[in-house]
Parts: sequence; C-alpha cells; structure tokens
Amino acid sequence: MTQPIDIISRALKDIGALEAGEIPTPEAAQDAFDMLQDMLDQWSNESMMVFYKTEIVFNVTPGQVQYSIGPTGTIQANFVGSITGNVLTVTSINSGAVSMNMVLSGTGITPGTTIVGFGTGAGGQILEAGTYLLNVSQTVASTTIVGYYKRPLTLNSAFVRVNTTSNGVAITGGGLDYPVSVLNVEEYEMIGLKSLNGPWPKAVYYQPTEILGNIFLWPNPAQGEVHLFADNIFTRNTSLYDVMALPEGYNMALRWCLAERLMPMYGKASPVQIGMIQSYAAQGKSTIKRTNMRPVQLARYDNVLTSTKTRDAGFILHGGFI
Repeated sequence: MTQPIDIISRALKDIGALEAGEIPTPEAAQDAFDMLQDMLDQWSNESMMVFYKTEIVFNVTPGQVQYSIGPTGTIQANFVGSITGNVLTVTSINSGAVSMNMVLSGTGITPGTTIVGFGTGAGGQILEAGTYLLNVSQTVASTTIVGYYKRPLTLNSAFVRVNTTSNGVAITGGGLDYPVSVLNVEEYEMIGLKSLNGPWPKAVYYQPTEILGNIFLWPNPAQGEVHLFADNIFTRNTSLYDVMALPEGYNMALRWCLAERLMPMYGKASPVQIGMIQSYAAQGKSTIKRTNMRPVQLARYDNVLTSTKTRDAGFILHGGFI
C-alpha cells in the first residue's frame, strides 16, 4: 500500500525538484506532507471526491433529543477486540456499531488508529463482529476498545429502525425502517414544540460545531435505532509512513494535485511544465468525480398506493417506497 512519502517523492520528481533515485530532505518532506494533509482536508469538503458514505448508527435513549458526535461525543461504539498488524478483530460489541473511518482508543492502541477498510465485518449494524483494516500496524491483546465517529461536515440522509413485537416480545431481526427527514436550521426553528413526545424520531437536525457536532431528534423518541449517512472524512495521516488505503485512481490524483500545489514553493515557472501538471491534476480529479457522482434518485411509489385496485398490503414493509 502507498505511504505519504511515496506520493511526496513522486510529486517532487514531477516538478523537477528531485532526480530519479533521490529522496527528499526531511524539511522538504515535512513541508510537502503538511500540504498533502491540507489538500485532503479540502477534498473532504468536495462531495464528489468522497468515495464512501459513513453510516453512523446509535440507539436512542428514551426521552433524550440531543446527542453529540466526535471525540468524547455521546455517539460511539464500545466493543471487545484485538489487533494484529493492521487487522482489528472484533469479537463482541457492547454498544453502538463499528464503522469505517472510526477512530479507536484503548489500552495499548496507537493514537490516531483509524478503521480504513472492511475485512469480514460489514459495519453499519449493531452487533457486527468480524475483522476490519486499520491505518497503523500494531499488536494489541484482546481488550475493551472505544471507537468514535469523526465529526461529519453535514448529513446526507437518515432512517430509523424500530422493533417489531409479537405478543409484547421483540422479534430478533424484525425491525422496520422508516425514513427520517434531515432539516436545516431554519426548518428546525419552525418546529413549535421541540419536546413533543413520539414513538420514534421523524426528523433530525445537525449542528456541526467546531469540535463536536450536535444532533437533535424530533419528536422526543421513545425508541429507535438511528442510521445517519454522511460523507466520509479523509483520514489525516500521523506520519510520512502511514498506510494510505484509498481506491484505485486516488494515488495518481494526489500525486499530480500535490505537484500542482508545490510548484510555487520551488519557483517553477515554465508555462509548458505548469500546463502539463495542471492538466494531469484536473484529469485525475475529474476521473474520480465521474466515478463517485450519483444522479438524483427519483421517488418511486408502490403500485398499491397509485393503483385503483388494491392488491395487498405489502407496501408496509418499505413504507410505500421502492
């Protein structure tokens, strides 16, 4: 897998700052590393550069409408697992759900350890044990691990899963999913009674403060497993030698985009060289955006809602949408 130093070395060679076989000085590598970090932060704000939608999962606390997300936030996962190399093995989950891009903490775990890929674990579900890939190699014996979600920039969509029962007993795997509206601040302000009680949340408002994000549910829920979807935040590397787990095409885009930003630092002014590097950088980003672009999904209603001849009540399984 690629490391930041690989991207940096290639970018410096592309602009003629290094010859074949040379390696950057520690000072030059650090300057380029800082630029690479800033560029990845910028890409986190470009929706079509983001290759993965993080699924944030948590159970509501009856009567609680406000939750926080981020470091020390109330929305997090608590589970038992061990680490060998860059593989996390989750054996049991005490609360929450394990998800990609979740930052881990616990006894012996290297600060900044982040889940960057799936093994046998699928993530996004309560009690989803299995293996997950990490950005930092290490060895940690079985221990209790806390994982927190990075503060998302915004929310894209949401739904809530509610339990179904038979004679008052919850049916395992028998939950029904209902859409939850994502409100902006003006829409949330229009709600007159924000403490109104309800069976489960029907709307969510997200307030992305600087360190912790605040999530407000409405109405005041009695139950529900909330699933929020947000653009993935690109992982900030802790060193020049971290593993960068990115899909195909990202290494080339990073290389040429970084070269484009490093040219002024090295006094590169050749119009031919500048034009070539800018062209490759633009091509690298546009290729990724074409892959990640998703057309607006049209709402499709079940035939039972649009036909004059009612056939069955199957639409209850998906809320009338297909």
